[in-house]
Amino acid sequence: MQDQRNLLLAILLSVGILFAFQAAFPPPPPPETRDAARSDSSTPTAGAPTPQTPPSARAPEEAIAATPSEAAPRLRIGGRPQDRVSGSISLVGGKIDDLTLTDYRETLEPDSRSIRLFSPADGPAPYYAEFGWTGGDARTNALTPPPDAVWRANRSTLTAESPVTLTWDEGGPLRFERTVAIDENYMFTVTQSVVNTGDEAWTLYPYGLISRTDEPDTLGFFILHEGPLGVLGGTLEEVDYSDLRDSGPISTNSVGGWIGITDKYWLAALVPDQTLEATDRFHYGRRNGRDKFQVDFLLPAMTVEAGERIVAVNRLFAGAKEVTLLDRYRDELGIARFDLAVDFGWFYFLTKPFFYVLNAFYGWLGNFGLAILLFTVLVRIVFFPLANKSFKAMRRLKDLQPKMMALREKHGDDRQKMNQEVMALYKREKANPMAGCLPIVVQIPVFFALYKVLFVSIEMRHAPFYGWVHDLSERDPTSLFNLFGLLPFTPPEFLGIGVWPLLMGLTMFLQQKINPAPPDPIQAKVLAMLPIVFTFLFAAFPAGLVIYWTWNNILSIAQQWVIMRRADRAQAPPS
Repeated sequence: MQDQRNLLLAILLSVGILFAFQAAFPPPPPPETRDAARSDSSTPTAGAPTPQTPPSARAPEEAIAATPSEAAPRLRIGGRPQDRVSGSISLVGGKIDDLTLTDYRETLEPDSRSIRLFSPADGPAPYYAEFGWTGGDARTNALTPPPDAVWRANRSTLTAESPVTLTWDEGGPLRFERTVAIDENYMFTVTQSVVNTGDEAWTLYPYGLISRTDEPDTLGFFILHEGPLGVLGGTLEEVDYSDLRDSGPISTNSVGGWIGITDKYWLAALVPDQTLEATDRFHYGRRNGRDKFQVDFLLPAMTVEAGERIVAVNRLFAGAKEVTLLDRYRDELGIARFDLAVDFGWFYFLTKPFFYVLNAFYGWLGNFGLAILLFTVLVRIVFFPLANKSFKAMRRLKDLQPKMMALREKHGDDRQKMNQEVMALYKREKANPMAGCLPIVVQIPVFFALYKVLFVSIEMRHAPFYGWVHDLSERDPTSLFNLFGLLPFTPPEFLGIGVWPLLMGLTMFLQQKINPAPPDPIQAKVLAMLPIVFTFLFAAFPAGLVIYWTWNNILSIAQQWVIMRRADRAQAPPS
């Protein structure tokens, strides 16, 4: 039994070290220079998807050879106080390539810049979305808008109340129209139509793409995916930037779903017509020494007869990964498993409900920190019977301490004999030394699930508590080693032992004091060190998680104290 307890403690300690190391020392971003053997010419940059049959005459690198200029005519997006996005669409090429999320800022500083999601193709960090048509042969492609096509807009500003229609007509047999609408949040609806004014039929394929130049800085946490992803064929597919660079294009056919590129809190995702079979693709290439990552879809061929019109309606999500908003799009627009854009991980069956409980508590209390405290009480209520049983078992072990000490004195030199006698004592007295560990084991999934909620939910980002904690998703900003800000220097991160981690360590120490000491002196010393070790480990965790664990310890101490007091009164001789 003692060996099993030691193993459990080792597992808990190892997991804690692993998570803290990831939090404190994320891997560095990948180097700018990649494998020289993969030259620019050997891996062309992706552009408009190419129909498989018949082959298109437009090479991928030619499809993006021309890039819009900042000085090119632009169509404004939003800009009013009530608009959640602002930016512009380049009328040269018709790309959605300038988008800022006005509700979110880079830091907590009041003058911090708003989050910029999309940037023009000729800027320092190109990231944009594009919709269009491609043909099955060179003759048809010659009629489609080229990359530098200048589109005409019927109005100067796109808002939720005022969609904009772009038109490109160079006097050929095909006239192209594109109506772009945006809702009050982050969903664009792009309605493309082709009017055939000629006297013969033409076959075209509608497509959409998202292109990102250079691999962005990522956190590098193994518990969080950042990069290309999508729900294809009902299954979530996540592709790391490095894997895509090594594997080459990844293509699949699916009906419904979506494909995009995600950051920790932000998402750009294409949502093709959910009723049609799309060819979805993850693609990597290089151009001018820079990495190019692209996700795209290609819909089945559509034939526009003479004098007729064809229409393709697709969508683009470009914004913050707000859980309730993604759920609403999933349900109202029928986007398969759109909520999986938030990386709730393996414990999805816990993390998603946990989020909704915390969000509901936040709605009542107005503070996510208070919501975490109330959530902790709820967890304690759920585990109350189990904890009661555990504490009673520990009380039983505490009552057996004198007998165990006697066995130690009697068989101190014969460890095997002592262990046999201790096990016999447990059996006679019906005591279970593992019962005290059971609540901890059961709560490990709860702990990790709450960690995921705090880590990945944008609702927790920049959520303040009281006092010095201004962001529950980040570590406690104070440090014991500069006397919590009284000394004028900033200690290294690994010495950033804040107030809340210290309180957590203190409550862990007090909890140990009211528990029976292990009979093995070495094990007792290891346990005595755990509050110190976990204080350093928890210093790197989000403050909200440390607050949860500290408050959970306090509630455990109170519950255990009450049980111990009742047991003492029950054993006291009548007066």
